[in-house]
Amino acid sequence: MSGDEPDFDDLTRRHRRELHVYCYRMLGSFDEAEDHVQEVFLRAWRSRGSFEGRSGARTWLYRIATNACLDTLRRDARRATGAPPGAGPSVATMPWLQPYPDALLDEPAADQPGPEAAAVSRETMSLAFLAAIQVLPPRQRAVLILRDVLAWPAGEVAALIETTVPAVNSALQRAHATLHRRWPGGRLDWAPAAEPDADQSRLLQRYIAAHEQADPEALVAVLHEDVRLSISPAGQWTGREQTARALRAGMNALGRWRLLPIAANGRPGAAGYLCRPGDEAFHPFVLTVLHIEHGRLTDIAAFEQPSMFPAFGLPARL
Repeated sequence: MSGDEPDFDDLTRRHRRELHVYCYRMLGSFDEAEDHVQEVFLRAWRSRGSFEGRSGARTWLYRIATNACLDTLRRDARRATGAPPGAGPSVATMPWLQPYPDALLDEPAADQPGPEAAAVSRETMSLAFLAAIQVLPPRQRAVLILRDVLAWPAGEVAALIETTVPAVNSALQRAHATLHRRWPGGRLDWAPAAEPDADQSRLLQRYIAAHEQADPEALVAVLHEDVRLSISPAGQWTGREQTARALRAGMNALGRWRLLPIAANGRPGAAGYLCRPGDEAFHPFVLTVLHIEHGRLTDIAAFEQPSMFPAFGLPARL
């Protein structure tokens, strides 16, 4: 890399999106991924004179990104415990988790399809997978993502995190064992849905209509027996009976709703705008990601994070 500004701008343009997704997978937070990508390029710019080119610019940027994420994970006490033992991955137990807009994954790549395009594929962007890997120690998480998600050879991963190939293989085995012990269903349970079909679209419209018509029973009718409702940071309800009780008690407690459809982490969802008593407008309140199987709602993950609405291209009010 010559180090002049046009070359560096091209470097950031080509790799920004995949580095953003990598940081998101490492941290589980869209906002933190934004901050870390900026930090990656700031560190890269400051150290560009020492870049020797032996490993390639892409590997060099991933090394900087990995170190930045590891520093954050080690400092953040919230992430030390992860999910309670025996609990499935849940946004309610990990308040830093945020959804990722599908529209950003669908943006055309700067170059022809290749490693950069594969790095942003939806295969391992589901909230379940993101929540699952949050329980892993930071270096194990990095190894799992680099080896299993990005398909980097063990030797390249060892060089990137400055360890040995046996240490990389051992870390990957321990990561697999932890995930299998907590969630025996593994990736079959984590994989995102295929492109939404007509049944999913109809159920999403039913979800939207139930809120706008203040009709919780319309949702209760399509809940799976093993459904889970997770509201970050409020809490979690499991099973049809608990979830139905929560919906009946809470859907109309705050005011009137207007919802817009969204897509996040490979799933359909909705952006909820709330009009509280006395207000004239509907304001951003909650983003919800739905898991739909065989015409039933099996998982409702809600994020009370109105600050994320701009990332989805949503209006400031309705």
